[in-house]
Amino acid sequence: MPRPKERSQRQLRVGQEIRRILAEIVIREGFLDEANFQQSVTITEVQVSPDLKNATAFVMPLGGVNSDELIEDLTKQIHYYRSVIAKQLKTKYIPNLHFKIDTTFDQAEKISRLLNQPRVKRDIETKDEEDI
Repeated sequence: MPRPKERSQRQLRVGQEIRRILAEIVIREGFLDEANFQQSVTITEVQVSPDLKNATAFVMPLGGVNSDELIEDLTKQIHYYRSVIAKQLKTKYIPNLHFKIDTTFDQAEKISRLLNQPRVKRDIETKDEEDI
């Protein structure tokens, strides 16, 4: 199975800058469509494509609820977010912006639950004793 290609320093820098700009918008202005969505949101990461023409912002609503509504509201305002990004980002192209729910917290919780099962704990403890 081929390893996923690592992101370049430029991709990482541009992603961090877009994340910072989006976070400032959310903190400073909230959502433009607050009638539909009134809850705290975390922008966990922004991944940028190698050609810097597409960016995916991973977001998480507080408590993980209303995620579909969050994506819908963010998507409605993409043109506004891109215009703010265009004013602050110093790149040749302003990436097309996409929003997705960040599922890494769910995956981490699932792994934690699996590791805390009695059968798995027993196997881990047995393995630790063998290493001593």
